[in-house]
Amino acid sequence: MRSTLVSVGLALAGRADARMTDAFKVPVSRNTLLRLIASLPDPAATAPRVIGVDEYAQHKGRIYGTVLVDVETRRPVDLLPDREADTLAAWLAERPGIEIVCRDRAPFFAEGATRGAPQALQVADRWHLWHNLGEAAEKCVYRHRGCLRPMPTQPEEPPKDPEPTALSPWPTGHRFAERTRAKHATIHALLAAGHSKRSVARQLGMTLNTVLRFSRATTPEEMFTGQWQNRATELDAFKPYLDQRWQEGCTNAWKLWEEIKEQGYPRGYAGVRDYVSRNLRGKPQPVGPRPPSARAVTRWLLTHPDALPEGDRLQLKAVLANCPELTALSEHVRSFAHMVAHLQGDQLPAWIEAATSTTDLPSLRHFAQHLERDIDAVIAGLTLPWNSGVVEGHVNRIKMLKRQMFGHAGFELLRKRVLLA
Repeated sequence: MRSTLVSVGLALAGRADARMTDAFKVPVSRNTLLRLIASLPDPAATAPRVIGVDEYAQHKGRIYGTVLVDVETRRPVDLLPDREADTLAAWLAERPGIEIVCRDRAPFFAEGATRGAPQALQVADRWHLWHNLGEAAEKCVYRHRGCLRPMPTQPEEPPKDPEPTALSPWPTGHRFAERTRAKHATIHALLAAGHSKRSVARQLGMTLNTVLRFSRATTPEEMFTGQWQNRATELDAFKPYLDQRWQEGCTNAWKLWEEIKEQGYPRGYAGVRDYVSRNLRGKPQPVGPRPPSARAVTRWLLTHPDALPEGDRLQLKAVLANCPELTALSEHVRSFAHMVAHLQGDQLPAWIEAATSTTDLPSLRHFAQHLERDIDAVIAGLTLPWNSGVVEGHVNRIKMLKRQMFGHAGFELLRKRVLLA
């Protein structure tokens, strides 16, 4: 019976296994089952030859641990309570038979593997390399987002100048404009009824000079002068860029503010929001299809050309025709994909040299420079058949076990279930 309860506890844990024991007519509390699991001895120690290392979240964003998997048998070997280089180095030093360490390019795993298993060959995971290349490519595409929209055709006739009356500095609803219009209407109504200017000033609590200025203005718009009209602001230097981005289809004021903030705009979001709502909201959007997003173009670049649908292939061809920088990016991505698919790691130094020489693609250049810091592991990852795929599968399994043990997912109990289930 104890063996049966342990099997149920390892499979379900907590309330679910307590309900299962009720179905067996052997009711046991969930805490009893958890104590049974915690009292189990560790599995027999093994001496793996190829080990996979990755991190898992005990508390996402705050506490992380390390999972180690025997890549050949595809079974977990151990769980470590943290992801520090010293902890991993000590664990590896106790197992001198390890020959290959599969890992991502995290610095703490690289340092721990170097110190704990200097005799082992480190292999960088290909999926992580491809994922990092995708992030760098998306940044490059976003940097050249102006090339994503086709060049607009020039109109045959130049647009007519707007009417002077349409250039009111304040639209309807502005509190200063509405207050001025109300005063102008009141003063002219009293004057039309026969009141003198001094009488109007006494009735409205204004100075005589103010009444005189309002009486001379035939329309309230003539009073819209002074420090508020055509005042120079720090946003003026960025207004052409905002107008251009609006015509390109970016209608998010917060996004526009973030973009000019990177260009040196010193003020906050409110000024950009007011300029967009007063000056750009009424402008018509450019006629034509919506340009593809930077993420969509990146996905097209990372997809094999034969696997692209016809519509996406044509759009990508149009985008590359407008931008030589993105054409160069496409060539670098294709050559890197060829290395990953055909395990041609000997071509990596030449690829890094070509990518580092690109001046218009800084994100790709930084990615290539980071590869140089871990060049041996990256070349091994692009040459040998080993990878960390089985480790990623166990990380997902740990997430499932944590959800089952919500409220009781301490490290020791989680370790028992990972190693024994």
